[in-house]
Amino acid sequence: MSQDSGSTPYLLPFGIGVAVWLLLRNSSRNAHRRLPPGPKPIPILGNVRDFPSPGQLEGPHWAKLKPLYGPISSLKAFGKTIIIINDIEVATDLLDKRSLIYSERPVSIFGGIMCGFGDVLTLQGMTDKWRNARKRMHNYIGTRAAVSKFHHSIELEARRLSLRLLKYPNDFFEQIQAFAGSTILKMTFGYSIAPDGKDPLVVSANYASNVFVNSVINLWAVDVFPFLRYLPSWLPGTGFKKLAKEYNAVATRHLNVPVEYVKSEVSKGTALESFIGHELESVSSDAEELEIKWIGAALYGAGADTIGTALETFVLAMTLYPDVLRKAQKEIDSVIGHDRLPVLADMASLPYVEALVKETLRWNVILPLALPHVTLEDNEYRGYFIPKGSVVLPNIWQMCNDPTHYTEPSVFNPGRFLPTDGSEPAYDPRNLIYGFGRRVCAGQEFANASVSIAIAMMIASFDISKAKDEFGNDVKVDIDYSTASGTSHPKPFKCSITPRSENAASLVRSVLIEHPFDRDDSKKLKF
Repeated sequence: MSQDSGSTPYLLPFGIGVAVWLLLRNSSRNAHRRLPPGPKPIPILGNVRDFPSPGQLEGPHWAKLKPLYGPISSLKAFGKTIIIINDIEVATDLLDKRSLIYSERPVSIFGGIMCGFGDVLTLQGMTDKWRNARKRMHNYIGTRAAVSKFHHSIELEARRLSLRLLKYPNDFFEQIQAFAGSTILKMTFGYSIAPDGKDPLVVSANYASNVFVNSVINLWAVDVFPFLRYLPSWLPGTGFKKLAKEYNAVATRHLNVPVEYVKSEVSKGTALESFIGHELESVSSDAEELEIKWIGAALYGAGADTIGTALETFVLAMTLYPDVLRKAQKEIDSVIGHDRLPVLADMASLPYVEALVKETLRWNVILPLALPHVTLEDNEYRGYFIPKGSVVLPNIWQMCNDPTHYTEPSVFNPGRFLPTDGSEPAYDPRNLIYGFGRRVCAGQEFANASVSIAIAMMIASFDISKAKDEFGNDVKVDIDYSTASGTSHPKPFKCSITPRSENAASLVRSVLIEHPFDRDDSKKLKF
């Protein structure tokens, strides 16, 4: 939970009385039980001062608790018990093996109710509606076999990404986001993005995803003191109400625009096969249609951020680690040759490239702190008491940077995932970054396939290196990330992306002959 300028500063004037009551009540009820260790709270406010300050990276902040208190820690804030998990084994024991107890979500007043994201799959409680939506998503893209029917489409979009990088190498951030959106929009809505990658639906959907994460990750005053939502907007400290109204409009647009596009295409007989198109055929009520809309939104959110961030991180890593890129290129050249580009079926024969994909996902964790879990009942673990209603935060950043599992974790080293000298490969970060237990991301197989083929094609097609300034000197590149949107993205940097050879450039351009751009649906949208 990061503090936010529109939230935490207003807790004090409105909530001291409520906080005191909650603190005294909970302290009395659990006085004889031993919570996991943690920093000493102060009267009334608990551990509020121990939370990260605005702009501070949450993962490294909470990781500091591990050497002081061990793999599991607890804090108190406004009557709530907050459990920080800084260890893979603990996360597995609690969130996977005891998932029935640890899979609930906290009620999100700001993001869920006020901003309108309450029916997003990741915020729903474990209700029948949630189970039904998870089942639909699982059947559609939840397994490798299910995702295999989209391999051709994913590979085609990866080739088109390479083509756009050939034409617009300096706009690689934008083109990567376009690719991330294109694969999911095609699968979910049968939507084809603008050929140049500058697509309004991609921009709108990415913005909505960022707004969603920001609304549920940050510590908003109204989530601690729900009565604040009923105060008049003219009172000082209620600026969050105006922001919630703006976010609600974003959520509504994100739900309706792509579905209205599908309906329009169906009515004209020009719709491509898609998940939403298929599901809408059996809709019998407005309530059921709304559920389908939210599943569509969840499908986008499940993959777009992961795919985009991973590819941005890949470009950053290759800019800084040219030896890794050359080693991956050598493997692709020896296995595939120079007459074609990689396809997903090749990945099993490319162990170093596969290891490079894993290292990319580990090196910069997209969601440093997983979305919060809540305990459904009191629980004991390693002699510690974890009360019912505790907010549980798995620190995935710490787990992916734990030197116990990853030697020199700050170094980009794909070799750690390959067996060498009889040693076992390092722990697969894909078991961490997609969440835990019953809350694991339903779109992880689709995201893995998209990331893998895009990286393989970029390795086969391009040399990536530091950019040069006007004097021919290397432009400095910093390893720096921003979590302003709630997820961790590399901050903008410059690099050089050039075709490896004229033959490589020709292979990239061949997509124009084999699969010319026959659709541009961006002009059909009704914002």
